[in-house]
Amino acid sequence: MNTKILYHGSKEIIEKPTLRGGKESNDYGYGFYCTENIELANEWACPDNNDGYANKYELDMTGLNVLDLTKPEYNILNWMALLLQFRIPKGMTPNDEMAREYILKNFSIDLTKVDVIIGYRADDSYFSFARDFLKNTITVAQLSRAMELGKLGIQVVLHSEKAFEQLKYIESTIADNETYYTKRRARDLMAKEEYREATKFSSVTQDDLFIMDIIRQEVKNDDPRIQRNISR
Repeated sequence: MNTKILYHGSKEIIEKPTLRGGKESNDYGYGFYCTENIELANEWACPDNNDGYANKYELDMTGLNVLDLTKPEYNILNWMALLLQFRIPKGMTPNDEMAREYILKNFSIDLTKVDVIIGYRADDSYFSFARDFLKNTITVAQLSRAMELGKLGIQVVLHSEKAFEQLKYIESTIADNETYYTKRRARDLMAKEEYREATKFSSVTQDDLFIMDIIRQEVKNDDPRIQRNISR
């Protein structure tokens, strides 16, 4: 059987998750956000100094339509478009809004028939990296590299009722806050520090693309310059 073992970090035991049990303003809208890494689930279960739970599930992938944003046919701006569709940064300027609209128009992906989404998780610091790109302070290449910092990991999101029908609850284990709250903070701080170092010392060449370059040059999703920037 084609299955995945998934974990969901939460303050509660969740035996019967639902499609609209969370917030629409999550990374990819309504859905159930999981990871294949139990250590990450334990960290996500402890956003404050209290114990949580790593809920364990088995997902039968048979017949599910999967959007895997880590595959070569997608790029970091496809991820940005999904993120900006559901999460709007605070304090946006007119230029920020223009950049957001351009990304949504040219890099969005239709989620209508998608059952499962696999992609980056925009934790607090990672969402700030996305904001920096929107504000024209980092390039596509720097954004792409930033998403690897701190080893945040990839999330697996159940995005349709069909996916929930094929999800089986297995068990829940306690996530000890003394261990995992500390680990969560350390991972976030490490990502921020690595980001500061990477953007401080990395040089920008004439081939690098800022968001304003993308808008002015009318760069689209299939433009080879996007892939060249990400590959650098």
